[in-house]
Amino acid sequence: MRVAHIITRMIIGGAQQNTLYTVEDQFRDYGDEVSLMTGPTTGPEGTLIPRAEQGGFDLQIIPHLLRSLSPLNDWRAYRELIAALRDYQPDLVHTHSSKAGILGRAAAWHLKLPCVHTIHGAAFHFGQSPLHYHAYIAAEKWAAQRCDRLISVCDAMTDQYVAAGITTKDRCDTVYSGMEVEPFLTPPRPPEEVRRELGIEPWHIVIGKVARLFHLKGHQYLIEAARQVVDAQPQVRFLLVGDGILRAEFEQRIAELGLTENFIFAGLVPPERVPELIHAMDIVVHTSVWEGLARVLPQGLIAGKPVVSYDVDGAREVVIPEETGYLLPAESIEPLAQALIELAADPEKRARFGKTGRERFTDQFRHETMTRRLREIYQRVLDERSRQQA
Repeated sequence: MRVAHIITRMIIGGAQQNTLYTVEDQFRDYGDEVSLMTGPTTGPEGTLIPRAEQGGFDLQIIPHLLRSLSPLNDWRAYRELIAALRDYQPDLVHTHSSKAGILGRAAAWHLKLPCVHTIHGAAFHFGQSPLHYHAYIAAEKWAAQRCDRLISVCDAMTDQYVAAGITTKDRCDTVYSGMEVEPFLTPPRPPEEVRRELGIEPWHIVIGKVARLFHLKGHQYLIEAARQVVDAQPQVRFLLVGDGILRAEFEQRIAELGLTENFIFAGLVPPERVPELIHAMDIVVHTSVWEGLARVLPQGLIAGKPVVSYDVDGAREVVIPEETGYLLPAESIEPLAQALIELAADPEKRARFGKTGRERFTDQFRHETMTRRLREIYQRVLDERSRQQA
């Protein structure tokens, strides 16, 4: 196959890692001709561009494909995508993320190219103004009519798009976001060594969260619950992996609560370090209020850790109450504190939840499984187009 993938930017994030694994697998394992088209990647979240540059496949930077809304830049990006696709002449276009998803589908439609789009997270979500919320729904409805299939990273994303009237269930497929599972199965470095480097003592119980220090990621709820957790379990330490614009604000609030010694900021780390940091944790917590299906949840389970998450979007598809972890009401603080206290006090339950999660989800989240399923969808779309043209 000859496939063009279009994504807004290649920061260090779940949707971007998902896309890069797909491109790499197609190129390496299937011998496909693949192009990765993306906008300029800047910001505190880090970049996957150096890794993409080493992949051996075609990489194109679309100059005006920017995350922020701008009618002039968006029009320019649309024209740049048309030119890039016309020059590359793919058999199929696969779009990712909100901005690239809309402009990329429009460009593919203009050129009459088969196209699929992955919903990594709903473009319309909690925290948006009513104007933006309804504008994104309208844009997604328009774009959904300009592609052949929609692919969701969890069933919850399909349900949200169907409920919003954007599409119908028969036009959607669920393909869970793949990852390299081996480092989560086997620690790349001894957890004791990693903990020692972070100043964590053997008797500490480490509660870890992996996410950008950014809006909607929910760090503030964990911080507010932390005082109660530490009062009940003084040996608890909180390990925050990631960086972002809210770091100073969070550090100030932690100091106000008298918890500076209980929090460790690992900062921005390359993706290959995430497995060793998760292995250094005893409990994985995720308090985002908007997410497709946070990769850290299956990552934690594959590493044999119990998970605690708010019940948002696809979390319930891997966080099974009393089997793999705790599923809590979004934005709740008291239930979050109680769940963490209970797990911190019960090593047997932590081990049981982690073992169950590893057994249930390891194979499901292999990136090889994801890419195989995606190529099956591509082939169905191409076969259907051939039948229509016959």
